[in-house]
Amino acid sequence: MGANHKHQIDLNNEYPCPSCQGTLKPIILTEAFGCSRCQQIFVVDKNGEYIEQLSSIYPYKKYWQWNGKRWQISNQTIANSYFPLALGVIILLLIIWLPFALHFPSGLNIIFLAIIAVIIAIIPAIIVWISHRR
Repeated sequence: MGANHKHQIDLNNEYPCPSCQGTLKPIILTEAFGCSRCQQIFVVDKNGEYIEQLSSIYPYKKYWQWNGKRWQISNQTIANSYFPLALGVIILLLIIWLPFALHFPSGLNIIFLAIIAVIIAIIPAIIVWISHRR
């Protein structure tokens, strides 16, 4: 099996911690692991393919997938849900705002409307950029 192949996470096995150099040990009667060093708790998803770090500090959840040798950060991030939002904002601007702005009588106000449209279009891009940073 290749190094990038997904492996089921065994709830009775120990794994290295994806956050530090500690060891993830199963927590009895749960579908979770606790790190022996950083004291973080990781829960296993319902399919047993990913672990998620439980933390109240970070607004975005982190997911890792076990490839048989080490943890890899998963693509299951909140940023994936922002692509449809960004696409919707751009389509909304093209369908509704652009005809409205072209028929607006005053030249000075059209600059103000253009600035607002650019800001509205950039916000989803900034959100996606922030969520993909490491």
